[in-house]
Amino acid sequence: MDYRKYGDTLYIRMDKGDEIIENIIKICEKEEISSATLSGIGGCSEAEIQTFVPESGTFMTNKLCGMLELVSLTGSVIKGEDKKIYHHTHAVFSYKDGERHTIAAGHIKSITVLYTAEIELRPVKDGVIGRRFDPVTKTGFWDFKL
Repeated sequence: MDYRKYGDTLYIRMDKGDEIIENIIKICEKEEISSATLSGIGGCSEAEIQTFVPESGTFMTNKLCGMLELVSLTGSVIKGEDKKIYHHTHAVFSYKDGERHTIAAGHIKSITVLYTAEIELRPVKDGVIGRRFDPVTKTGFWDFKL
């Protein structure tokens, strides 16, 4: 992994074997970024995609393996009241299933890079977005009351 900051934006190149979410959080900690948005594309070997189940307040996880084109990665990172960095990331992958091109998408738990991923991380300027835990859904949401 390598990255550069141009203007206010960080441009991140992930390499084979890098885990995208883990590295984005490490960069935010290192660069003292408490809230940002992100987007990216790439080629991946593994992804854990989750779907939130409201009735149980849990996530159902599906693991994909193989040549996965990361068609779209979008999300945010925010710092919680506990000072921990949290992510809320979604992605769309395309891959071959026999002779068919198939798509899978959803909330992301983890993504491992196959050959490269190119990600823009855009810190929030002139403010901070926090995280508020919602006991009803058992998930965190943006909080602007900091």
